[in-house]
Amino acid sequence: MIPTVEWKDGIVRMLNQTKLPTEVVYEDCKDYQTVARGIKELWVRGAPAIGVSAAMGLALGARQVDVSDFDSFWPKFEAICAEMAATRPTAVNLFWAIERVKQFVQANKDKSIDAIRELLVKESQRIHDEDIAVNKRIGAYGAPFVSDDDNIITHCNAGSIATAGYGTAEGVMRAAVEEGKKIHVYMDETRPVLQGARLTAWELMEEKIPCTLVTDNMAGYLLFHDMVDLAIVGADRIAKNGDVANKIGTYSLAVLCKEHGIPFYVAAPFSTIDFSTDSGVDIPIEERDPREVTHVFGKVQIAPDGVNVLNPAFDVTPARYITAIITEKGAFRPQDIHHLSDPKRDTERFRVHP
Repeated sequence: MIPTVEWKDGIVRMLNQTKLPTEVVYEDCKDYQTVARGIKELWVRGAPAIGVSAAMGLALGARQVDVSDFDSFWPKFEAICAEMAATRPTAVNLFWAIERVKQFVQANKDKSIDAIRELLVKESQRIHDEDIAVNKRIGAYGAPFVSDDDNIITHCNAGSIATAGYGTAEGVMRAAVEEGKKIHVYMDETRPVLQGARLTAWELMEEKIPCTLVTDNMAGYLLFHDMVDLAIVGADRIAKNGDVANKIGTYSLAVLCKEHGIPFYVAAPFSTIDFSTDSGVDIPIEERDPREVTHVFGKVQIAPDGVNVLNPAFDVTPARYITAIITEKGAFRPQDIHHLSDPKRDTERFRVHP
């Protein structure tokens, strides 16, 4: 697996995914501002990868605060956290990671600033390593839902480069293959930024997992002709009632799957569940640059000058369209997600199995 983001020699090294699949380019981020830019401009994307990148960016930011006492350090560090939080509004892992880092700093405020800086580097690496371990557990819980010779459809990219490594939706596929199952994957191109065409296709081919690229509006054709056995996608935020925000076009695919009796699974880390958000209507949806729609990669114009453009980056799939949400704690029916808000509650009774 190619590294998505890593701390190396005092910098954050980030795979610039806007260059894929034709180039593998790494950006060396020497300050938190560059990390924030990389998140905002989609050098790194995918909720888990955004969270990990933000944590490493905050570790860089702490090094940029030139003070020696905590009372002077904290307000400047909070301002850096606020800048990082402003990069992408929908992916909840961003805010989860920032809050975890802030609590970590507060827990160590009696230490020297130099010690806090070093501890933040280690904490960001811990978040990175934990994410890979979480993804592997998601794969282990998800693989039993995949049968030998299944045809899977997925939307956007929820592979290793959308995480610190291994992947969520693609992690389930990867785990199924590691169990010896033969699978085939259809990936939607995922307009307008083409994460399916550029990233998922590239990753699956690198892994030698058989796959076929289709345009977004071909999904209905595939399902009508019984060419798909199940759908697996990732998530950027899951509400308390089991509604899921994911890349724009996910809702359409879920409705099609419901109509055709195809299981529709969401694979995501538990940290993607936002228990403070009651339902999908409360999830903020990022509106992106119209040029993503009117131009291909901002270069080739495909729409007339002056046309009105709507470009929401995500949509919300209501819980009723989702068969199960697969996390590192097991697979659950969306309507049972609210039961998991109590960390002391035994989750076993709510798990679902193939």
